[in-house]
Amino acid sequence: MHYDTGFSKSSRIISEDIVTNILVQKCCYKPRNILLFGFGQGAMAAIATALSLKSELGGIVSIGGPLPDSLRNDSGTVAKNDTPLIVLGGSSGTLITQSALTLLRQRFRTVEYNKWPRSGDGMPGNRDEMLPIMRFFARRLQSMVGVPKGSVEIG
Repeated sequence: MHYDTGFSKSSRIISEDIVTNILVQKCCYKPRNILLFGFGQGAMAAIATALSLKSELGGIVSIGGPLPDSLRNDSGTVAKNDTPLIVLGGSSGTLITQSALTLLRQRFRTVEYNKWPRSGDGMPGNRDEMLPIMRFFARRLQSMVGVPKGSVEIG
């Protein structure tokens, strides 16, 4: 089964309609505070979305989602995307192979990889599989703990 069905239409809808028009312009979120989470083809759509945006997002969680074939750049001359990416998959029977990781690292500046000690690319099934995702969220989301009320962000 071929998982890459092309993501130009879905990534355009997510990046333009949802992220830019609704979350950033209408709801006034900063792109840095937006994280995308996807499983399989949803992860591939999230990756395609980040690559289509000019601004850095808060991050992408990709469970079993490699770089879409349509976004491969075999010349290696494209600039790396600043949106951080965490990729998770099984130890066997996974779409996240070493070559898939290499392709992601060619397109993203920061790629963290966690291999689960089970076969297949399924959703996290226990605390140990979910913990890397929660740590990624904690690092990427800006905590306001200890910040005085009325403080203004500079920069």
